Amino acid sequence: MKTHPRFERRSWAEPWKVKIVEPIKMTSRADRERAIAEAGYNTFLLRSEDVYIDLLTDSGTNAMSDRQWAGMMLGDEAYAGSRNFYNLERAVREYYGYRHVVPTHQGRGAEHILSQMLIRQGDYVPGNMYFTTTRHHQELAGGTFVDIVIPEAHEPANEHPFKGNIDLGALERLIAQVGARKIPYICLAATVNMAGGQPISMANTRAVRELALHHGIPIFLDGTRAVENAYFIQQREEGYGGKSIAAILKEFCSYTDGCTMSGKKDALVNIGGWLALNDDKLFEEARNLVVVYEGLHTYGGLAGRDMEAMAIGIAESVQQDHIRARIGQVEYLGRKLIDWGIPIVRPIGGHAVYLDAKAFYPHLTQDQFPAQALAAELYIDSGVRAMERGIVSAGRDKATGAQRYPKLELVRLTIPRRVYTQAHMDVTAESVAEVYDGREAARGLTMVYEPRYLRFFQARFERA
Repeated sequence: MKTHPRFERRSWAEPWKVKIVEPIKMTSRADRERAIAEAGYNTFLLRSEDVYIDLLTDSGTNAMSDRQWAGMMLGDEAYAGSRNFYNLERAVREYYGYRHVVPTHQGRGAEHILSQMLIRQGDYVPGNMYFTTTRHHQELAGGTFVDIVIPEAHEPANEHPFKGNIDLGALERLIAQVGARKIPYICLAATVNMAGGQPISMANTRAVRELALHHGIPIFLDGTRAVENAYFIQQREEGYGGKSIAAILKEFCSYTDGCTMSGKKDALVNIGGWLALNDDKLFEEARNLVVVYEGLHTYGGLAGRDMEAMAIGIAESVQQDHIRARIGQVEYLGRKLIDWGIPIVRPIGGHAVYLDAKAFYPHLTQDQFPAQALAAELYIDSGVRAMERGIVSAGRDKATGAQRYPKLELVRLTIPRRVYTQAHMDVTAESVAEVYDGREAARGLTMVYEPRYLRFFQARFERA
């Protein structure tokens, strides 16, 4: 289609039409100030009814298609051998390429089982930047996470197209230092959430595979947003522009030995996940452990209807129109903010736009929780709920108890799939701009309650 001279580029629209609507309401500023104070300035503790545009997470907040809802009506709720499990197993094998599938209630159930199977006290688990629940399960099993992502991932303004790549030199140095026997597996995340939804390239994944094979170390993928990663490979990596998302995804997974998966993201459902494996012995152990922690190996804590919706969602997730519009909406919001000079993580990631809280509030130290404060200010301004991804999420060192100080101090504006319109993105962008304009008056926070585990979910704060 030709581009008219008056347009920089033609507009695009979502590849779906609205069939059901859920009313939302805008509250007053006074109401929001009261709500966030009662929530201890933690957006996780807000009631959803007090939120106008909910960008807290894309986990389980997607809108399911008419076909998925139809599939829900075909739930086989047999305790053992549900036909919906076999549909899910077939979909994972077809699109991800793994031999064995163990369903779990969500991704962290799969992380827990994998960690319990493979990690022993004193082991080291290298990965391309930590994720909160993943690292926590690794530490509970006795392991120590080692960050081996490339240095560019820690630089918000760096435009490297694949900031999720593993630093091969850092991986080799770790193997030389601790020995391959102390490394149960390499944890490969696609995309890298804590770096801003940044992808890993196919070339880097292939190189990691070669190095891992040489040392006899398996690779397990955090495949939560691997479809989004496949889209970035298609758009940015030479030799993949003419390939389908489905083909790229399957090749990408072929360089790994299995994956943990939260179906609440790419697979377009509200609950569900799985652990996929190629090794027969590991599969036998995993489906034994899933009975202990989740449920029988053919339901893993899920209803049959949820497995059916997930199987259908897997097929929908690799459709070109879907993934282009999904990531296009994130890019739309990010481009607006960049055009207005607002500091965000660049390049724009797959599932969210990340505000650089250090650049927003240079007058606040990390001990004053600038990202937490920024998320609270955004909510007060407009009712938009975002998430902190900085010092609060980083938590404390498991050995010393000392505060971790990550280089990145971010606020994540996470876009649910097939939920909001471009108008919602405009409202969000304008609110971010308003908060940015008032940045010099921002005050820090003091933590007044700190949970023992994964504190960012339930910690409480007061204004300093």
